[in-house]
Amino acid sequence: MLRAKDYVAALAARGVYHFTTDAMRAALGGSPVASKLALSRLVKQGLVASPVRGFHVILPPEYKSLGCLPADQFIPALMQGLRIPYYVGLLSAAQYHGAAHHRPQEFQVLVPKARRPIVCGSVRVAFFARKRIAEIPTQSFNTPRGALLVSTVEATAFDLVGYAHHAGGLDQVATVLAELAEQINPDQLAALAPTAPAPWAQRLGYLLERVGAGEKTMALKKYLRETAKDMTPLLSGAAVDAMTIDKNWRLIINTEVEVEDI
Repeated sequence: MLRAKDYVAALAARGVYHFTTDAMRAALGGSPVASKLALSRLVKQGLVASPVRGFHVILPPEYKSLGCLPADQFIPALMQGLRIPYYVGLLSAAQYHGAAHHRPQEFQVLVPKARRPIVCGSVRVAFFARKRIAEIPTQSFNTPRGALLVSTVEATAFDLVGYAHHAGGLDQVATVLAELAEQINPDQLAALAPTAPAPWAQRLGYLLERVGAGEKTMALKKYLRETAKDMTPLLSGAAVDAMTIDKNWRLIINTEVEVEDI
C-alpha cells in the first residue's frame, strides 16, 4: 500500500507541488479518517501545507521556513481547481511590471466575488471583487510552478486607482503610476475605461498628469468628455468644503497628492 509520504515524494519528482485531499485518498486507498491522519502527519513534518481546506501544497526545503509555497506558485492551480476566473492585480501586479518601490504585504488577487483571505504560514493572499472581470486584459508570467495571469499595465493602473485604499492610498498609487507610466499604451488605457466606473478614469487621468505623464491621457480624456457627466471628488469620502475644481477631469480636488521620489 502506498504511503502518504511516498505519494507526496512521487508528485514532487514529477514537478507537481499541489494535490487535493480527494486525489490523495484515491491514490492511497484508505478511509477518510486515515487520509486525514496522514495529512496531519505530513503537515507536522513540514512537508505539506494547506492554503485552503482540501487543497494542499508540497514544501521543498527552500520554502519550509516560509511555511507555504509562495502565493504565485499555487494560486493558478487553486483557481483552476475552484473554477474561478482570476488575475493578480494592484501592487502585486505592479511588481510584475517593474514597479518595485512598494512591496505589498499580501498577494493581491482579483476575482468575480469577494473571498476570504488565505493565510498559509507567512504567506497571505487577499481577494478583491472585480466586476466585468472577463473583460480585463491579462498577461501570462512564468513561475517555477507554472503560468500566472497578471493584469496588463493599463488594467493595473485602473485597479490601483479604483482600489486605492487597498494600495496604500492616493500618494502611493501616484508613486506607483509614475513607475508604470512609460509602459502605458494610451489607446489601450482608453479602451479599458468602459470596464470601470467613470470616477476611476477621472482620477486616473488626473494622477497621470500629476506624475508628468499627461501625454498618456489624451484618448482617455476624449472618452470622458463624451461620458463623464458628474463632478467627483479626487478622494472619495473626504470633505469637499474648499472646492478646487479640475475642469479637464471634472474632479473636485479635495486632497493633496504627494509623489515620492523614485
